[in-house]
Amino acid sequence: MVAIVDGGSTKCDWVILDDFQKVFLKTETIGFNPNNTKAELIVPEIEKNTSLGAVKNSITKVFFYGSGCGIASNRAIIQKELQRVFAKAEIIVKEDLTAAAYAAYNGKPAIVCILGTGSNSCYFDGTDLKVKLPSLGFLMDDGNGSSIGKQLVRRYFMQKLPNDLHQEFEDTYHLSIEEVLKNMYHTSMPNAYLANFNKFVVERKDHPYFKKMVFDEMLSFFEFQVLPYEESKEAEINFIGSIAYYYENILRSAAAELNLNVGHVVQKPIESLVDYHIKYIL
Repeated sequence: MVAIVDGGSTKCDWVILDDFQKVFLKTETIGFNPNNTKAELIVPEIEKNTSLGAVKNSITKVFFYGSGCGIASNRAIIQKELQRVFAKAEIIVKEDLTAAAYAAYNGKPAIVCILGTGSNSCYFDGTDLKVKLPSLGFLMDDGNGSSIGKQLVRRYFMQKLPNDLHQEFEDTYHLSIEEVLKNMYHTSMPNAYLANFNKFVVERKDHPYFKKMVFDEMLSFFEFQVLPYEESKEAEINFIGSIAYYYENILRSAAAELNLNVGHVVQKPIESLVDYHIKYIL
């Protein structure tokens, strides 16, 4: 059996293929971004999943594509912890950009972007992955779920939201500064905590105030993570991730402002990622 894992900061999507390359199991765990999740939590979280536990000794290869795995030390952490669970398997760990490139590939070169809890970008020609920009963790959060959540919470406490949105936010969350600071500085996944506030924005994304706020976030993403690629003016720009999916209309409007060509937007890449492995890797 082969495990293919799309590992985001918030959650991991797992697909287990049988020996005939047919889907045997689909399941989820929490996200395992080494920048945010303590290494000692990875094994216990996987072991909570009884479905994975039932097949762990039958898995011979694990392809793990994860947020935060753009640097060797983080890949080594994930590889070591996965090996403790899947003792009989060969463990291959790569960054989530590779998974995005594979999932978005439709036969022609493209810029591929991730917009979920986190954000990132690359250029993929079908064979080689070009990453022009460094991965800076939360310093590189333009347009993603963490950034939009941070904007919302910040504007609420700084009294910048319109009266109607301010009151709705207050009635929904009853949020105190103490609670925010605790979750920001004393939990293992502050980025996921902030990204959870996106639900409030998504449900009101047609409100003029939020349209402008998200539009500006998308412009910032294009400026910092797409325009540095010389291919950006000609190549199709494809997106993977829930934030790109939920705000697709605003994303496309921001791209049009910069004369950029957005291709397809995929909410969950796991299905396309599995198809790519069956076609090109396995």
